[in-house]
Amino acid sequence: MAARSFERKFVKKVRKKIPWIAHIIDDTITASDLALSQVNFKVSRKKLCLYCRGTKRLCGKSRCPVILRFYAYVKTRKLIKDVELMGSSPPAVFVGRFGYPYVYAGPLVPPEVGDTSIYDTPEKWLFMNIEEIVNFRLKLVRGKHIVNVKKPWKAGKIIDQTIEMVLSREPVVTEVVFKKKPSSAFLLDDNVQPMGPSAPLKKLRVAGIKTDRKLEKAYYDEDLKASEAVLELYKSKVPVSRIQKAFSMGIFGLKNQRRLVPTRWSITAVDSIISSNLRDHIVKQNPLINEFRVYESVELGNRFIVVMFPSEWSYESIEAWYPGTAWNPDRKNIALCGDWESYRGRTGYASMGGCYYAARLAVTEYLAGEKRQASVLVLRESYPTYVLPVGVWLVRENVRNALRNSPKKFNTLKETLDYISTRLKIDLKIWRENSKLLRDFLVQEKITEYLK
Repeated sequence: MAARSFERKFVKKVRKKIPWIAHIIDDTITASDLALSQVNFKVSRKKLCLYCRGTKRLCGKSRCPVILRFYAYVKTRKLIKDVELMGSSPPAVFVGRFGYPYVYAGPLVPPEVGDTSIYDTPEKWLFMNIEEIVNFRLKLVRGKHIVNVKKPWKAGKIIDQTIEMVLSREPVVTEVVFKKKPSSAFLLDDNVQPMGPSAPLKKLRVAGIKTDRKLEKAYYDEDLKASEAVLELYKSKVPVSRIQKAFSMGIFGLKNQRRLVPTRWSITAVDSIISSNLRDHIVKQNPLINEFRVYESVELGNRFIVVMFPSEWSYESIEAWYPGTAWNPDRKNIALCGDWESYRGRTGYASMGGCYYAARLAVTEYLAGEKRQASVLVLRESYPTYVLPVGVWLVRENVRNALRNSPKKFNTLKETLDYISTRLKIDLKIWRENSKLLRDFLVQEKITEYLK
C-alpha cells in the first residue's frame, strides 16, 4: 500500500515571498533550522497533500480540496448572528499570515462567560475525542484587526488590549463589536488548533485581567532577547502553548526588534527554540542509554512509537497516513513522509512541517530530564478515525504521553524490531525502506557481525 520506489516523481519549488521566523531569532543555529527561503518537494503526486497540508498549494488549485471537505463537515454548525459578542476569552489570540507584513490579528472569544481555559490549553486535550475538541474550538470567534507585524505599536488600542489578554493567567471577560456579522469560514489547519467564524473588529473591551507575573516580567524586560525569554519561561514551567501565544503577539525581544509572529509560525518557532537548546546544551552532553527502548501512545486515532537507540544523538520522524485520514485523500494507498537530522542538526526547514519540531521537543525534554542521550526514531500511524486536522499539539502531547509510559527494553536491535512489528499495522519492511536511521543501524549491525 505504500508508494512504490519507481513512481514518477513530482518536483515543486516553493519560493516564499515572505520571510520565515528566522528574521526575529538571534540564535543562528535555530534560525538556520527554520530557513525557508526555498524548499524542494520531490514526492509522488499521491503524497502532495501530506507535504502541503493545505498551506503550499502544491496541487496548483486556488483552494485546498481537502480543507473544503472539512468545511462541508462543519458548515452546519450554529453561527454567531449578531455584531456584538460578550464572553470569556481563555485567553486566546490569533495572528494570520496572509498579506504579510500586513496581517489580521486579534482575540478569540466564545459566547460564554466563565472558566473557558480548557478551550485553549492543548496540553489537556489528549484524552478527549475529536468531536469534543472541534465543538469547543469552533465556538471561538476570531476578531480581526489589520496590523503591520513590524510596527505593532501603531496598530492602536485593539492590539494593545489583545496583548494585555495574552499576559493574563486566567480567562478574560471580553466584549467585542464587529464591523459585520462573523463569516462562516472556519479555520482548519494542520499546525493550528481549529477555530470558529471571524469578522473585522470595530471595538474591543477587556476586564478582569489577572496578569501572569512570569510573562509580565519578560514583557517589560526590553533587554531580553526573544529566544532567551522563551527559554526562561519554559524553565519556569510556563506551558508551551502559553509561550507560543505570547511569542505570536510579539511581547518578547529587544525594545526595537519586537514583531508580531503569525500563529502558525510561532508554534513551530517555539518548539524549535526549546528543542534546539535542550539538544545542544543538555542532551548531547549526557551519557548514552545502555539499551534499546520502545515507548508507545495511542490516542485520537493515532499511534506513536518512539524508539531509542544506544547511540549519540540523531533524530528522525516518519508519519504514515491511511486512506481517508486528514491529509491523505487517496482511497487505496498509505502515504508516508518524514525528515531526519544527524548529530550536527539540520540546515533547513523540515519538509514535513511543524510535526517534526513538536515531536523533537517532546523527545529532547524527556532525555534532558533523564540526563541521557540517545538516537531517536518517532513513528506515527494515522488511522481513518483521524478525520480532521486539530494541530501539531497532537503530536507533541502524544509523544509526551508515550514517554510518560514505561518503555519496553531490549538488548539487541533484532529484538527491538521484532517487538515493533507486533505494535504497528504497517509491515516493518515499509518502515525500513523509508527510514534513514533504521537503514543506518541495520548496516552498522551487519558490519559488527562481520567483524566478529
